[in-house]
Amino acid sequence: MTLKEQRKYDRRHSIYYLRVYDKGTGKLLGNLIDISEQGIMLISDYTIELKKRFTCSMHLPEEIEGSNTVDFEAEVRWCRNDTNPNFYDIGFELISAPEKFSAILQHLIEAYMFKDID
Repeated sequence: MTLKEQRKYDRRHSIYYLRVYDKGTGKLLGNLIDISEQGIMLISDYTIELKKRFTCSMHLPEEIEGSNTVDFEAEVRWCRNDTNPNFYDIGFELISAPEKFSAILQHLIEAYMFKDID
């Protein structure tokens, strides 16, 4: 069984780099590569330890559902070198998100993302 077959939710790849920050420190965690209903993948300049939880703030490319950002809780599930060894790909599981997150996700998919075709 392939990794794609194991996934419960379709992943969508971003055609626009959305920045995701640690809301507590304001530090950039990375740029969004893909997103699903259960998680996100970022590309980052540095590694992040596994199981670390963050309150994240994602900056949106336009006002959606009355806001230019969306906040959510996420936990690091994996971290590995990107194909470019100067960067890291980091997988986060969404722990909690506001009710409007689904509407924001749907808008982002329609406007700024394309479906995974693996």
